Amino acid sequence: MLVVPENNTTMHQELLHWLPIGSSCEVVKVPRGKGLLTTESLPAYKVSTIKVCEQSANDNLDIVAYGCTAAGFILGPEGDREMAQRIEDVTGKPVVTTASSMVKALQEIGAINISLLTPYQDHVNDQLKLFLESGGIHVKHFDSFYAQDVIALGKITAEQVQEKAKTLFADDIDALFIACSQLPTQEVLHPLSTLLGKPVLSSIQVTAQYLNHHFS
Repeated sequence: MLVVPENNTTMHQELLHWLPIGSSCEVVKVPRGKGLLTTESLPAYKVSTIKVCEQSANDNLDIVAYGCTAAGFILGPEGDREMAQRIEDVTGKPVVTTASSMVKALQEIGAINISLLTPYQDHVNDQLKLFLESGGIHVKHFDSFYAQDVIALGKITAEQVQEKAKTLFADDIDALFIACSQLPTQEVLHPLSTLLGKPVLSSIQVTAQYLNHHFS
């Protein structure tokens, strides 16, 4: 089961691309407004998330993916773990969160200094950087689309992601990370990694990576 904000139009199909052939993915969408998630709006979003997870739980599920990157890192590492446990409690299934997958995947490849691309406003970007720092990952180069709301976020194309990501290529990084499970990245990660000569990861891709660990 994939749990995402109701505006997310990207993660379902891209996640299936990285999962084993024959996988199915039930999508559960969390109600929210047009504004991007903030510290102030997060408590209500958390309540809605638990409610829809409880309503959607069923015995056919193997695992739950909590696919909201921003909600995870705004909570901080401890809050993200707590949210995963609450979802596990109401669904009875193991939970993979995008936020924790982001840190684990970068740690797994030994990435210490990275370039980071996001669609967020500065106050959210600052919280993401702190989340990464908690895992020993330092943001050396940074850029954002600075989307004003979910409508603007949903209009960002894979081509735009690819072109902006190229501006973050640098010799002093170990990897480039593209954050947010709404940004389309499935078509651009390999070309970007080939050009950069270093790993390029994204929120959706790392979530799939740790879902696959469950099935292996």
